[in-house]
Amino acid sequence: MKVTKAQAQANRAHVVETASQLFRERGYDGVGVADLMAAAGFTHGGFYKQFGSKTDLIAEATACGIGQTMALASSADPAEFVSQYVSRAHRDHRGQGCTMAALGGDAARQPDSVRTAFVEGIEGLATGLSQHSSFAGLNPEQARAKVLEMMTHAVGAIVMSRACPDDSPLADEILAVCRNAILGTVPAAAPSDASRRRCKAS
Repeated sequence: MKVTKAQAQANRAHVVETASQLFRERGYDGVGVADLMAAAGFTHGGFYKQFGSKTDLIAEATACGIGQTMALASSADPAEFVSQYVSRAHRDHRGQGCTMAALGGDAARQPDSVRTAFVEGIEGLATGLSQHSSFAGLNPEQARAKVLEMMTHAVGAIVMSRACPDDSPLADEILAVCRNAILGTVPAAAPSDASRRRCKAS
């Protein structure tokens, strides 16, 4: 039976999402096309009907993974984002975590198309976070610098913690020290208009 255009698009999206998780778990070179397609529930031969190369899929999967981090950032204020990001739960669940922390080192050895996906994702995340009301007292350049510092510190914390054995006290110590340090530099979120009205009413 012929696959509809909508089903083909859904199949492709499923492969990208599966690849995004597997790459974060095993690295870009740690999973082959055959294993990836099997995990997604498709045959190896179907891969090249959907993608020109593994590198093309890597670039799309990278954008997909970073998009998930951007969704988390957009649903929380910067302090909440940091608390969730620099956490044991994030550290221990690499496949569902941030692509930048899981694959940043791998990306340095990838073609420009993959590194461009990182640039675009990092730019999008920095732009979104710097526009939060927490940074309203800073000019755009200051807000961007603060966010880039925050992001880099948070990613580094996860990378260093993951480099330690799971039961190492140092793994938790790194997370705690870095989380507290980052939160100490993040301005408190400005109260919403609704909150200000409630305060005045009371």
